[in-house]
Amino acid sequence: MAREGTKRMATMSKTLDAVNTISLVFALGANLALLLNMARRLSFSIAQPITIVGWFLSSILLIALVITAACGLKLPGQDRALTQAFYYAIIASGLYFIIAALMCITVYGAYKGHYPKEFTLTMAQRTLMLQTISFMVYMLLGALVFYRVEGWQYLDAVYFTNYTLLTVGIGDYAPQTHTGRALLFPYAIGGIVILGLVVGSIRSLVLERGKKKLGRRIMEKKREGLIKKLQKKHDQHQKLHPITSDEKADELGMTERERRKFEFEMMRQIQDNANKRQKWNALFISGSAWLVLWLVGAVVFWKAEHAQQWSYFGALYFAYTSLLTIGFGDYKNFSNSGKPAFVFWSLLAVPTLTIVISNMGDTVVKGIRDLTDYLGEFTVLPGESSTKGRAKQIFSKAASRFSRDQGKEEMMDEPPGMLGEKESNDNTEDQKHGALTAATDRFANDIEKEELSAVKSAEHRGDEVSKHKHEYHFQLIREFRNVMKHLDESPSRRYTYEEWAWYLKLMGENEDSHSSHREPPVKVQDPNQSGQPDMQEGATDDNDEKDRQWSWLGNRSPLMGEVGEAEWVLERLSVRLEKELRREHEAQMEEKKRLNQKEGEVAPSSSSGSSDTLEQREKSGDGGRRMA
Repeated sequence: MAREGTKRMATMSKTLDAVNTISLVFALGANLALLLNMARRLSFSIAQPITIVGWFLSSILLIALVITAACGLKLPGQDRALTQAFYYAIIASGLYFIIAALMCITVYGAYKGHYPKEFTLTMAQRTLMLQTISFMVYMLLGALVFYRVEGWQYLDAVYFTNYTLLTVGIGDYAPQTHTGRALLFPYAIGGIVILGLVVGSIRSLVLERGKKKLGRRIMEKKREGLIKKLQKKHDQHQKLHPITSDEKADELGMTERERRKFEFEMMRQIQDNANKRQKWNALFISGSAWLVLWLVGAVVFWKAEHAQQWSYFGALYFAYTSLLTIGFGDYKNFSNSGKPAFVFWSLLAVPTLTIVISNMGDTVVKGIRDLTDYLGEFTVLPGESSTKGRAKQIFSKAASRFSRDQGKEEMMDEPPGMLGEKESNDNTEDQKHGALTAATDRFANDIEKEELSAVKSAEHRGDEVSKHKHEYHFQLIREFRNVMKHLDESPSRRYTYEEWAWYLKLMGENEDSHSSHREPPVKVQDPNQSGQPDMQEGATDDNDEKDRQWSWLGNRSPLMGEVGEAEWVLERLSVRLEKELRREHEAQMEEKKRLNQKEGEVAPSSSSGSSDTLEQREKSGDGGRRMA
């Protein structure tokens, strides 16, 4: 019976290995099809069925293997234990099935028009994908090396490389040979560097992108709440309507420009409040994810290590020290189920903790740092101003939160600083620009010189119309170059109302005129459905501009967009400059055409009164054919 059982087990083992190999082939084929689709080497309609079917088949085969291994190999009179590979198969089958199901939803949404049918990856997304693949390959290849050098089981070596690269350092596995210890020096440094790159990419791509969407949603809610609040107050509600007459201006006690500045200041307050709330929401979401991973991970380790008689509190302690990468080593995973669970859990939990700490830097840590600075200025680290002066600054800043300056100020009609360049102590001229920015700057500089030369030429001729036109072009190009320098500033440039009024004036919009202004709507409509032009889009059709009415508190406000203010201004200035240069080119072509026609009319009359040579007649004939 023992021999028959052993023979049966050997036969089943070969069968299971064959099925496992087929499952791995299906999974690799599905991943390869997805990568080729992302690289635009395989079409969406071909790659997605291959990916979905491959992952579903791989998942089904692994589930069949798990069931067979758990129930089908019951040999009488023999004790057995499930290996780590069994639990890795459970994790892999679950991941394949979930991802394949999500891909089905993506394909359905793509054919319904909700998603694009192509994966157009940005450079940041490609970088994150390559870094993640590199980290996994680096960890698995390192495990293969230590498996051969130290004589461990391969999956034990994977467990070792996992907690080594994540800097947990539990200590139940450690290199015992001189070769293994020598290889650990470069291996650990390289892995930690790759892990840092992955975490940085996750933060800059996934987290920052989510912050923008969350911030815009919060800002929209606060915008709607403020407008509803102002509409309930008659005197404040009137300030939302454009001032169309002198009588209304006298009634409100402000001009249209002052009313627009009131809207602008309200929008700035909405931005600041939404930014603060968005940071705390991001901390709450990431902190909640970390808390769930901690508590759920503790439950898994508590159940997996029941042979060691762990309590739930002991499992919490182990998960906590592992999450913080402390790794005392007094609690260790010995079971075949606990080690795969730790590998999968730690790959999710440790980067999540890094994101939580990063979000704390924008909220909690910033508050503690500011409080420390305030206390330091009053005690052991006095600043440049006196204690009394600093106290006045603090109280005035606190008082400004509850009061709004609605006084009348003289509005600027000239650019702030030198032709719109913000006056500050920052040495923006020393900022390093990329090759494209430098080339664009040189090109703009050449055009700027040409326009300045044209201004002097027109002034010499006494042509005032041409002079003003080229002066306008010169200012557009000068501001274009100045705004390009603002793109590299960190934090992003936030323009004052006077600067916005100047830039809008260059774009052809006047803050003093009510023609392009409107009352801000409470509920906004999708511009793609409404068919109305949006301020966020740089229009190139002159006929669209007359229909573009907007409010600083509306959805078409440039402060409501996803792009930065400097980027928005740069795009609009470039569109305006392109229109002006195109009009000038068309005017020059019309003038040239008119002169050619005039010369063509003069040529026949002059040829009738003179005797032309054959060569002159041929040239005249060629010129006539070119005119035709």
